[in-house]
Formats: sequence, structure tokens, C-alpha cells
Amino acid sequence: MSASTRVPTVPVRLPRNPPDTMLGAVRAFADTMAGRRSVRDFAPDPLPDGVVEAAIAAAATAPSGANIQPWRFVTVTEPGRKRRLRLAAEAEEREFYARRAGDRWLADLAPIGTTWEKPFLEVAPVVIVVFEVHKGPRTPRPYYVKESVGIAVGLLIAALHHAGLATLTHTPSPMRFLNEICDRPPEERPYLVLPVGYPAAGARVPDLRRKDLAEVLVRQ
Repeated sequence: MSASTRVPTVPVRLPRNPPDTMLGAVRAFADTMAGRRSVRDFAPDPLPDGVVEAAIAAAATAPSGANIQPWRFVTVTEPGRKRRLRLAAEAEEREFYARRAGDRWLADLAPIGTTWEKPFLEVAPVVIVVFEVHKGPRTPRPYYVKESVGIAVGLLIAALHHAGLATLTHTPSPMRFLNEICDRPPEERPYLVLPVGYPAAGARVPDLRRKDLAEVLVRQ
């Protein structure tokens, strides 16, 4: 890119926080996120207007290769469309549990108690279907697509949790049926399904242990 075609620049807008407040701020955020769990039992209660849209706006601030921003967020709320989504996803999941998953994979899933049944896709008031946007008639060639979309989804989950909403990352395989259900063009490839809502009354989650910092951090 020549100097004459470069994007104009603006000053960095990042306040330099006092050093004695930084650790506390990060720990407070970490404590909030430590309470995030994947929820499979949702209440059907409607969500406040604008909350999901604001979380998606936060997700869309994610960095991306060459700033192509190769993501599309489709919010599904219409009951008939959610019903179609659930039935199609369960058809793929039945095949997965019966034929595609190996014994080791099924053994690892067994303690969590997941099955091919996915009622949350119909019960949750909002289901966000995230697509990778690849090169098409009206879309440019993207770079580092999965990395870029993955970062955006991480921000989305964090924003929704910060708002007090539960989520679940669901990845039926294959997922091409989502293009038809969500009326999306072929250059958009399904990445993730994210039910969003309040946990159902009495909802429970497995008592899982997260790895200690010493197990995931390498200092060099």
C-alpha cells in the first residue's frame, strides 16, 4: 500500500490508568468471568431491548486481518425458525453420537451429560448464529478468518455475561443447514450457534475445575 492510499490515522484513545488500580481492575474482570458457565437450561423470558445488539456491537470491535471484519451475526427469535434450527441441529447430533464420534470422544463427554437433544435452541429467547464471511460477489477476500471471528465471539460471550445473560457455544457438524435456515449466501460459512438468555429456575451445571494459572502460564 502506498503512502497516498493509506487509511488516515487518529490518536490512540487509551487512558493510562494509575498503576495501583490496574491489578484490581483486571482481577475484578477475572472474577466476573470466572462465574461464566455454559448453560443448557434456559428460561424463555424475553430479554431487555437492545442488550443483545449492544453485545454484538462490542463483538464487532474485535481486531481482524487487514480490518476486513469477516463476521456476520444473525439473531434468531422467531419461534418457527428456532424450531427448524433445533430439528436440523438434532438430526446432525444424532448422527454424531451414533456414528461420527469415537469412543474416546464420547467417554470425555459422558461426565458432562450432553446428548443429541438440544432443546435450548428452541427455549432460549435469542439464538445468535455466527458466520464467517468469505470472498463473494459483494465481499472482499478475508485474512485470518477463524482467528478474527474467534476473537469477536470471545468478546461477544464476555459482553453477554457482563450483562447477566447465560450462553452456550454449540457447534453441530456439519453446519451448512444454517445457511438455509438463516437465509444467508454461500460465501457466509457457519461458525457457531450461541443461545442467549436467563438460566431456567433451578438450572444446574457440572461442577468442573478450571486449570490453575500455573498450568496454563509459561514465563520465559
